[in-house]
Amino acid sequence: MTIRLEMKNMTKMYGSFKANDSISLSLKAGEVHAVIGENGAGKTTLMRMLYGMEQPTSGEIFIDGKNVTFNNPNDAIKNRIGMVHQHFMLFPDFTAAENIVIGREPKQADFFNRKKAVEMVQGLVEKYQIPVRPNAKAADCSVGEQQRIEILKVLYQGADIIILDEPSAVLTPIEVKGLLKTIRQLADQGKIIILITHKLREVMEVADHMTVLRNGKVTGTVSRDQTSVDELAKLMVGRELHDLSERIQMNGEPILELQNVTVQEKMNKPLLDDVSMTVNQGEIVGIAGVSGNGQSELLQAISGLRSVKKGTIKLAGKNVTNQSVISIRNAGLSHIPEDRYLWGAAKQASVEETALMGYHKKTQYRSFAFLRKAPFRKLVSSWIEKYEIKAGSIEEKAGNLSGGNLQKLIVARELGQETPILIAAEPTRGVDIGAMEYIHEALIEKRNKGEAVLLVSSELSEIMALSDRILVMYEGKIVGEVERRNASEEAISVLMAGGNHHEK
Repeated sequence: MTIRLEMKNMTKMYGSFKANDSISLSLKAGEVHAVIGENGAGKTTLMRMLYGMEQPTSGEIFIDGKNVTFNNPNDAIKNRIGMVHQHFMLFPDFTAAENIVIGREPKQADFFNRKKAVEMVQGLVEKYQIPVRPNAKAADCSVGEQQRIEILKVLYQGADIIILDEPSAVLTPIEVKGLLKTIRQLADQGKIIILITHKLREVMEVADHMTVLRNGKVTGTVSRDQTSVDELAKLMVGRELHDLSERIQMNGEPILELQNVTVQEKMNKPLLDDVSMTVNQGEIVGIAGVSGNGQSELLQAISGLRSVKKGTIKLAGKNVTNQSVISIRNAGLSHIPEDRYLWGAAKQASVEETALMGYHKKTQYRSFAFLRKAPFRKLVSSWIEKYEIKAGSIEEKAGNLSGGNLQKLIVARELGQETPILIAAEPTRGVDIGAMEYIHEALIEKRNKGEAVLLVSSELSEIMALSDRILVMYEGKIVGEVERRNASEEAISVLMAGGNHHEK
């Protein structure tokens, strides 16, 4: 089959930094091609050049043999290239049909023809077998349906080449299966799908070919039947990955206890509705659920960032309900927050100052009213080396670090507290596979020492790999518990979607 899209020797420089180093891709009609790599490998930069959001320093793009130049996304769209971004760009109060046709609305006598728009969208739904309700408001649609609206939007624009940026990041496992089916159907109709992702099992399920990037260079381009998850990981990281340590059998005492905890803002529906749970010493308890079902409010209530309307929270037997953040931390809690910028760091502070947060009152790092910087700098330097944190120096502003490197700094700081219990919210968000492996190992080690971890992650594979027990949240309630030995994606997915599979 004839090659439709070629990117030849694409290079992108930012000052002296080479984000992409002479990268070449060739794609045929009907192909699903995954571009994979660690955080900072150059995936997004490459796709931004293809979509006209960045200009290459050097290199060429050919479509059907014709050399093309894209100065902006409109140029890419004119050449039948569409992009579905990780963060959706929908108007919540518009219907699905209105969101899909916006900018190219069907008109009648210079007025928007809503009936025609619905008919056109319904035609797309039937042609591509992508289930969307044309008259539903975007705000009333599930995340999965919102994503399908975005896909139909680029199809309405005439896209034959569709870039999907981390498309499964916010989907339930059931929705992911639907997405992969949609991708395959589009490819079978002759579309080229470029999949940017780090989820290797999904890649192996749907992609025909994979291009692996590391440090801005191609380390391999392989077909699905020539490779494996382990081989792809090795190409991404440059080494073999290790299995997680064995779990030591533990029978610890309760360290965190919640009884009938409710969080409610004014007269609204409760954000947390009568939640009771226990985390014991020597275990990792995972919280699974589609984003927005109360996980954030749960962690904020435990850590003192949100008020509890009723119920009690005990830490090591001490009632810490509605106490201050510092009091709760002093009682034995450390916390990797889900939003590293809002809760985890001060962007204008230095790397050293960000690492110091929570340590400045420890006796080994202070002398009367003064900080003892020498021993603390030694500790920070060990973290930077151990977690491979890329920073110009410890004086560099935390906000200048990449998201993944800032995440690694926060993880190192909170694990270093060695508290009886750690809240780990999205602990590996944005980090590369090597650092992910190290963080996972550190969480298992903490558990094996008889300490406890409450883990919240949007990655179900991470929850299943690490947790001894899995609690599933839906609409502010814990709707089920699954033991590690019986955990399956199917059982957890049913609960995440509000089903009634229960196991105790």
